[in-house]
Amino acid sequence: MPILIGNVLRSDNQYSVAIIGGGILGTAIAYFLSRASAPRMNSVVLLEQEENISMHASSRNTGKVHAPFLYDPVGKKLFAKAAFLGFKMLKDYCSLKSLPFKQDGVLEVAAHDSGLDRLHKYIEWGYSNGLKKDELQYLEKDEVQKLEPNVRCLAGIYCSKDASIDYGLVTRQILEDARKFGCNVFVGSKVVKISARNFYEGDTSNNVVTLHTSNGLTIKTNYVVNTAGGNAVDIAHGMKVATEYTDLHFRGEYWLAPEEYRDLTKMSIYSVPKYPQYPFLDPHWIIRVDGRREIGPNAVPVFSPYAYNLSTNFRYLIPKIFESSRTGARRIVFDKQFWRLVSSELKSSISKTAMINKARKFLPQIRPSSFVQRATAGIRSSLVDMQGKFVSDTKIVKNEYSLHVLNYNSPGATGALPIAAMISQEIMEKGLLYRSSYKYSDDKTPNWDTAALFEEITH
Repeated sequence: MPILIGNVLRSDNQYSVAIIGGGILGTAIAYFLSRASAPRMNSVVLLEQEENISMHASSRNTGKVHAPFLYDPVGKKLFAKAAFLGFKMLKDYCSLKSLPFKQDGVLEVAAHDSGLDRLHKYIEWGYSNGLKKDELQYLEKDEVQKLEPNVRCLAGIYCSKDASIDYGLVTRQILEDARKFGCNVFVGSKVVKISARNFYEGDTSNNVVTLHTSNGLTIKTNYVVNTAGGNAVDIAHGMKVATEYTDLHFRGEYWLAPEEYRDLTKMSIYSVPKYPQYPFLDPHWIIRVDGRREIGPNAVPVFSPYAYNLSTNFRYLIPKIFESSRTGARRIVFDKQFWRLVSSELKSSISKTAMINKARKFLPQIRPSSFVQRATAGIRSSLVDMQGKFVSDTKIVKNEYSLHVLNYNSPGATGALPIAAMISQEIMEKGLLYRSSYKYSDDKTPNWDTAALFEEITH
């Protein structure tokens, strides 16, 4: 039997919009759509394959609210705008819901010569993306030493508009709000088959898409929103969408720092990656919202978006190799630089010393022998085009009856609320949902204008 959270289904299991994926983006879209159509029930349904929401990337992350200086305002335009807008939205939401939000700032450092030019580019990007000069500052070597005496580098950037939260808590709270507005939620319901009929160009109200789930549930809907994270490309391909793309998965591993290093720095320290065109990040020093200190991540290639262990990884080995051989990912086989980086990442996975020594380039006081406990690993799914190139920005692909969010990686959680508002506004403009005129007097309900957010993020 399907597990239902929320309201009782109508007899025909018919919904205006079905959302696949219960991460922070999917739940935020459910929130905006159900709020806009409340108190009308059965307009929106959310399907999640796990037994609870937010089980993967939305909880398996560092909890950082990233400032937009890291994102090219041209090449990563959507991510950049979303990160800028997301900071205030998350801050306001956490304040209203009494959730932890710590504006603790971040220090980005260059530990090698090539990183110096990158720092100057980050400064330009940050100002272009809306950060103010008193929020983002370039620091010479001696200025970094005054701010963080234990950090060694050639230069750095200090950004005060960076914060730490618990995205898992935020996601669960957003879902609770969506349920209050009438959203139905089924967990343990992996979509295994999708069929569609009755399509009329420009008239989505006549579309009928049938979703079949692993637990025997059948859902009919006029429109599908695919926010399935690491599984999003597979769902898109199942609907004959975005077939020119594939994805590669990379597991990011962390080590928990011992108590002796608790006062080593006041803030998180990020280092400029040597090869930003690849999904490989030099390890950072992370301070979480609960005070834990961690070092990571690496980026170990795996064969599944859920390959947290060897058995799961090997189970998907053959299918992933077969899929990659038929797409642009096969071109990566000839990329020597990529394989050199893969070799280094694998070494850092096998050898704790290799991982910690990378962080010692800017924190020389730490010692590999002090680290004895691994922290939570997460998996990033990177989109690859037919030329074998990694796609830099998130990719939103649509047809008459569906919308698919692909390549939704960092700063995806930071920008989830504004991107969800943008997507929700676009769906509402299709006339799929009954627009409620109901006014909320609850001071715990954020007064976000999706139309205004749509304009701001798309222009």
